[in-house]
Amino acid sequence: MENRPILKNRIYLYLTEFFAGMSVMAVELGASRLLAPYFSSSQIVWTIIIGTIMIAMALGNIYGGRTADKNPNPDRLYARIIIAGIWIAAIPVVGKYVIILITGILIIAVNSHFLVIAGFLACMIIFVFPLFLLGTVTPSLVKYTVDNLDNNGKLVGNLNAANTIGSIIGTFVPTFISIPAVGTSISFLIFAGILLALSAVYFISSKISMKKIKRLPVGMLIFILCIVFGHRSNFAFWQNNLIYEGESIYNYLRVYEDDRAIYFSTNVLFGVQSVYLKEKGLTGLCYDFAMAAPYMCDLKEKDEMDILVLGNGTGTFATQCRRYFDQDINITGVEIDDKITKLAKEYFELPEDIEVVTYDGRAYLNAIDKKYDVILVDAYQDITIPFQMSSVEFFQLVKDHLKEDGVMVVNMNMKSNREGGINEYIPDTVARVFDEIYYVDTFGNSNREVFASNNPEMIEVFAKNAAMEEDPELVWLLGKVDEKLTVYEPGDLLLTDDKAPVELLGMRVIDEIIHDELAYYKNIFKEGGFKAVIENF
Repeated sequence: MENRPILKNRIYLYLTEFFAGMSVMAVELGASRLLAPYFSSSQIVWTIIIGTIMIAMALGNIYGGRTADKNPNPDRLYARIIIAGIWIAAIPVVGKYVIILITGILIIAVNSHFLVIAGFLACMIIFVFPLFLLGTVTPSLVKYTVDNLDNNGKLVGNLNAANTIGSIIGTFVPTFISIPAVGTSISFLIFAGILLALSAVYFISSKISMKKIKRLPVGMLIFILCIVFGHRSNFAFWQNNLIYEGESIYNYLRVYEDDRAIYFSTNVLFGVQSVYLKEKGLTGLCYDFAMAAPYMCDLKEKDEMDILVLGNGTGTFATQCRRYFDQDINITGVEIDDKITKLAKEYFELPEDIEVVTYDGRAYLNAIDKKYDVILVDAYQDITIPFQMSSVEFFQLVKDHLKEDGVMVVNMNMKSNREGGINEYIPDTVARVFDEIYYVDTFGNSNREVFASNNPEMIEVFAKNAAMEEDPELVWLLGKVDEKLTVYEPGDLLLTDDKAPVELLGMRVIDEIIHDELAYYKNIFKEGGFKAVIENF
């Protein structure tokens, strides 16, 4: 302390605590964004992130306290902060490759719980070490700050307060400012730069010979290289047909195309949220099958129809309805992510006359009194189902906003044959509110459309209206719907606002899907090794 006058300045010590706490939370939120495009942003993934980070902080606290007692040299603390800053700066450069490497190894090594294991290993390898180092800050500073027992409680309280205030700010800044404005990669670089600057001030003000602090210039050089190579990091770095990649407050966003269509996705490993055919025909996917709902509430006999889409996305369903139906269709889309709506207009030709409200779907229903002929529930966050839009209370709210012969259609993007799974929970829950429930499994993917109404003549109305259709494409589609339409026999499973484990149920389905997909890559590995797997990934 005698040779480090800067440590006599309590404000600098509080700033060290403040920026350490801020960086920990910023890295935690950045971790969620780095992992989400590969593993989703479900509660399970968040649990993995929070759990591993708490492990890192606990170990850092223990190690920091012991080393401070054995060797109370502050140079060692600020050297650790430099290493933490370098590691965090390197995450945008190498993090995605680590994730893909882990994914590739687990393709061969595991048969179940793929996402959980992959997410946990990615967190342990990428994030635990720098946060372990930052966890040593508080016990070390307590050692340097407390010089008598008269005011030690006050000093420790002030240090913890500085750390907590930094953590609070580190929670809000990435979410509402840095990630939406400049992205996840630059956010990592910003907070890494803060840590390096903090340590630079310490070493320069202490007038320590550069020979003794080789880590500082080396760290600055590595940081500059990370800025050069990591300032713009593509999550889907292997994809050549990307036409847009970005982030919003809520999502990672990706738009890509091939000769046939333009696609929108919030995940790079699996799942497509929207499709726009360049030839403007039917997609053959879930969006087409959902178009059967208007026929179930007398489309051909009505001059006007009101449709509400909860989870409008880029508006594939709304655009299809506008394109194929001659009636006066009033369509309102609700989409919580305004950036997705902008992409819909820029890349997916969302008609200007379709009103899109930037709002949460359930909150929107609570705020309006209007009733609709059709309400499509398609509000998924990447590959997960929001629990508040899967409960019996939510479906009751939907029912209250349907006309007497109105139809609700739920797009379930995770079809499973597992008994007692999500495919039974949601329809069973719907059955507590609606009397008539049917479902259709779409072509060649994991989607299932659930149609529900309290009109006992819903199927007769559908048959009558389908018979009146003359458009060849729609006649073919409605024939396929009629062929696949199955009455649902409800059970006793129930999701409520209080208890709706949709993340766990959904993860089980994803695990099944991945297990089936992995069988393909395992066969490739047996024939050609890791090189063949990488070439076919």
